[in-house]
Amino acid sequence: MVMKLEGIFVPNLTPFQEEGEIDEGALRELVDHLIGAGVSGIVPCGSTGEAPYLSREERRRVIELVVDQVNGRGRVVAGTGVTGTRETITLTRDALEAGADAALVVTPFYFKLSEEEVFKHYATLLDAVDLPILIYNVPKFTGYSIPPTLIERLVSEFDGVVGVKDSSGNPGLMAEIIRLVGSRVSVLAGSGDMVLPTLMLGGSGAIVAVGNIIPETCVNLYKAFREGRILDAAKQQMRISFVNKVLIREHSQIAALKEAMRLKGRPAGFPRKPILLLGEEEREEVAKALRSVNLI
Repeated sequence: MVMKLEGIFVPNLTPFQEEGEIDEGALRELVDHLIGAGVSGIVPCGSTGEAPYLSREERRRVIELVVDQVNGRGRVVAGTGVTGTRETITLTRDALEAGADAALVVTPFYFKLSEEEVFKHYATLLDAVDLPILIYNVPKFTGYSIPPTLIERLVSEFDGVVGVKDSSGNPGLMAEIIRLVGSRVSVLAGSGDMVLPTLMLGGSGAIVAVGNIIPETCVNLYKAFREGRILDAAKQQMRISFVNKVLIREHSQIAALKEAMRLKGRPAGFPRKPILLLGEEEREEVAKALRSVNLI
């Protein structure tokens, strides 16, 4: 199963109405905005899309909407990973039926698993569903960082593994993943700070939440790097890192991203509870940061 994923992919926000229902019109508008900015694809039902708070039916609906709105203008990589293997298989089959090009599957979380248990989780999924899979390493949310040697084992034994998203933010870990599997599958940065470092190490691109706010900057970084304009790419990385610091690291990620989108005049709706909107002081800090880089 050959699939090369290159460029900038955005794990899109899921716009909710105040009462908690999905705002389908706002979601379609967001997808059009991102595709218009030149991103290579959209990643619905990821961490940034508040996937843990979506029901199975809602996940499938979000994926269907995104696939329909993208309409062949980019790849759709749907988040399908949950705590259990059976449930992950079910959600991945739903994504396949909804028209996704691939699935982004987070490592199992909640219970602490052995390496063999994690391997069997992915192996069982890959045997059960004929859809390309990206392994998703996000230790800040799962409490577990998948070893690069385990990634290599999965890549070596299963053609269905076509990529890795590493959100550890650890340059050494990223370098080792790329050393082991970068010539065979797409290795993508999952942290805004790691877009340029990943490309310089031989990675394929990025799947970054900050792309919701500054998709053009992320795309310009990628283009500059591919064209050999490294100093220009570095300038773009500094801008991305600053916005990432304010929205992802210093505040509640989902709420801050949605506030930033509101300030930019883009519909992103409300967070789904228990996530709350930012307080007045936090909103002003976000606005100040965006003004400082001419985003509003």
